[in-house]
Amino acid sequence: MRVSFADAGRADLVTILSLNRHVTDVGQPYESQRKALGDPMLHITSLTKTFAGKTAVDRATLEIDGPAMIGIIGRSGAGKSTLLRMLNGLTPATSGEVTFQGKAVTGLKGAPLRAWQAQCAMIFQQFNLVPRMDVVSNVLHGTLNKRSTLATMFNLYPREDIGRAIDILERLGIAEHAAKRAEALSGGQQQRVAIARALMQDPAIILADEPIASLDPMNAQIVMDALRRIHDEDGRTVICNLHTLDTARRYCDRVIGMFAGRIVFDGRPDQLTTGVARDIYGAGDDFSEAATSTAIAVLDRPGMLARMPA
Repeated sequence: MRVSFADAGRADLVTILSLNRHVTDVGQPYESQRKALGDPMLHITSLTKTFAGKTAVDRATLEIDGPAMIGIIGRSGAGKSTLLRMLNGLTPATSGEVTFQGKAVTGLKGAPLRAWQAQCAMIFQQFNLVPRMDVVSNVLHGTLNKRSTLATMFNLYPREDIGRAIDILERLGIAEHAAKRAEALSGGQQQRVAIARALMQDPAIILADEPIASLDPMNAQIVMDALRRIHDEDGRTVICNLHTLDTARRYCDRVIGMFAGRIVFDGRPDQLTTGVARDIYGAGDDFSEAATSTAIAVLDRPGMLARMPA
């Protein structure tokens, strides 16, 4: 059965959502019911992007042979966002290659590109939600590349997808806001809606481009806790562009440092010393980590999402 929210009022929408809460087993997170994902085996070889003769990313080479939580750090203009956009296919590479599970994904167009972007979901700093649309419909937009043109035009969704969307919102602590317009939510809540939309794609890889740059420290921690939990519980690879060294050290298993388009560091968080950070940021002896820090207070991670503020 397909349900449309297009003509539903707010009260009707709440009723529809309530009815659909029992479409799937809400006693468990949706991700515990999904099929197992294989190792991503994402290989990036000499990936390069030039704009008007200027090199934004210069021969980036990485191998990711299994699920990982990876942070990419560097000053503004280092090439972090361009690298993620090339991985997802939003920006075509000038040269180089990206392979996923042995298959090249650079240079894809049309349906093959959309299929890859479903496997490699993107989360943006500015959320990229539809402000006047309700939260659950924004989440359901994660299924657009799997739906027919007719269903998209009339805003029709299978009941199973609605149930999945509600389960994911509940997992992220914002199910009670499902019927609200996205614009009525706080920045931290909107970013969690964006994460839920990405999870609706059931991707193997999540790329997060500065997901906490516009958030206050508390909401930044909530979002990073959510991304870490997605990696830990689902076995998904999460790659985050970050400006903050403390966040990279706390949440990531591997840190990539970029400077002037090149990868200049690839190691464990404990190897990210002040001296290494100084080289990554191209700073002098007066470099202070405080300039890159969000100063997020250390809170107890276990059960954090269950206690997150709405």
